[in-house]
Amino acid sequence: MNFNKLEISPLAIEFFRDNQGYMQDLENCNRFLKKSCGIGTFFESTEQLDRFNAVIAKRENRVEEPGRRGYGDFQTNQNLALESVRHILSKRDQKDFDLVIEPTCGKGSFILAALFELPTLRRVIGLEIYKPYVWEAKFKILAYFIQYEEMAKPEIEIIHANVFDFDFEKLSKGTKNLKTLIVGNPPWVTNAELGAMDSKNLPQKSNFKKHSGFDAITGKGNFDIGEYIALMMLRNFSSHNGYFGFLIKNSVVKNLVFDQRRNRFRIGRMEKLNIDAKKEFNTSVDACLFLSALNREPELSCSALDFYTGREQTVFGWTDDHFVYAIADYKRAKDIDRKSPFTWRQGIKHDCAKVMELESCNGHFKNGLNQELEVEPDLVYGLLKSADLKEWEAGPYRKRIIITQRKIGQETRYIKSGYPLTYRYLKSNKRYFDRRKSTIYKGKPEFSIFGVGDYSFMPYKVAISGLYKSTHFTLVRPENDKPIMLDDTCYFIGFEQLKPAQIALYLLNHRHTQQFLRSIVFPDSKRPITKEILMRIDLEECYRSSDYHLIQSESGINRSSWESFGKMLESKVGIE
Repeated sequence: MNFNKLEISPLAIEFFRDNQGYMQDLENCNRFLKKSCGIGTFFESTEQLDRFNAVIAKRENRVEEPGRRGYGDFQTNQNLALESVRHILSKRDQKDFDLVIEPTCGKGSFILAALFELPTLRRVIGLEIYKPYVWEAKFKILAYFIQYEEMAKPEIEIIHANVFDFDFEKLSKGTKNLKTLIVGNPPWVTNAELGAMDSKNLPQKSNFKKHSGFDAITGKGNFDIGEYIALMMLRNFSSHNGYFGFLIKNSVVKNLVFDQRRNRFRIGRMEKLNIDAKKEFNTSVDACLFLSALNREPELSCSALDFYTGREQTVFGWTDDHFVYAIADYKRAKDIDRKSPFTWRQGIKHDCAKVMELESCNGHFKNGLNQELEVEPDLVYGLLKSADLKEWEAGPYRKRIIITQRKIGQETRYIKSGYPLTYRYLKSNKRYFDRRKSTIYKGKPEFSIFGVGDYSFMPYKVAISGLYKSTHFTLVRPENDKPIMLDDTCYFIGFEQLKPAQIALYLLNHRHTQQFLRSIVFPDSKRPITKEILMRIDLEECYRSSDYHLIQSESGINRSSWESFGKMLESKVGIE
């Protein structure tokens, strides 16, 4: 261990220098340090102690922060750790704890916060895989007790260990009688990301969430390390009296609450206190302090609040056999939670924007490679993206797209004979198509696209962005009798005529439908709006429960068009 590179406070350095008489013998040194700060085995060997003494005799304090953000390592600042512990202590019946466990203790911020706020502690256990942090945590704890030497000193263990190899089951059985506080800030990174960095801090491969065989080897086999650690702790300690509090990503909390219906951990009073991760950790991640009381009847809902103000934002979780973002809103709007009579479609997927997406320039087209080109206009359509779907009706499109197929798998040889300029252009850029990584293009015709079918060529569309928090829908009209395309970040339903599209638009943007969507959409999801969500909107029920006179006064839709729309829903004719 290179002690030269560790952050050691001037207070601790002075302490060691003033007590050199105790520092010469390993057994005496550890006995003295345990009495001073509660850490049972401060130095592990005589050689280690000798190296430390040699360094401390000639150095001043220095700080050299290792770059470990790539490993999801965001060290908790001391104020955030203190406020997190205070949030727990503000809960009723949570004034005293006997045991604190921090499974990824880093430099010890949460342990120091617990020592400061919990004078009744009898035992503290911290695990950390990164050896320099183990030492810095020890030195910080020592400095704390040097400053507050009158404080009672619990039995403290700072263990250099991989959290995934530690026997928490044994620890749980041996501490069952202790009121337990589990706190921490596990890595904000997935197993795939750590694996790509060749990290050794990974759990053994296992289907720990019990996905089906296919899901386990596809995207769902990827998981967040923080979620894995949280599940380890809840499985082993949820029957202890006490509390659980982790700083983790919002997506992890969503998964924990979703899986609670199956796991039935003995946890309740769940709270998700949203923090400003940019302010606290200088990272753009939606994160929170997740709290739950241990040894409670299993609960299936969680309150989301602002960490700094305590203002409640929503209560999410399971209700009426559905997992929703806002339980109260859902109860008021659940009557339309059935099945959409329309099939919602995703826009065009091509994974070759530099070649396929064009802009107008000097009477010609210009591609993403900044090349001017000439192609036949027949296969070129206007294109809208998520950012274009902000208003009631879409404005002029900014981009165009080459549409090579009218249905998935269609042969593209016709382009060579029917559209030679377009074919020459596509062929000259074939290398960009060949670089597409997705397996969906394997074995498909040249220049294949996906998300295309008869529905793509419907003249009128009602569309929504899949990427944004907004649940607003937009009307898309054709231009010069040519339909406008949408990219694969958008979802839409299509219509042959304008009037039914306008009625669908009105019903989808109606306050009752919007209340329903806001109740089931998790705004901090990577893609808040999905086809699965949209297919839950029963427009037929929306239509039946609507007051035509109110609609007529608000939208100007005439009765004939309104009744025709109703007949279309009943007969399913005109519904793609």
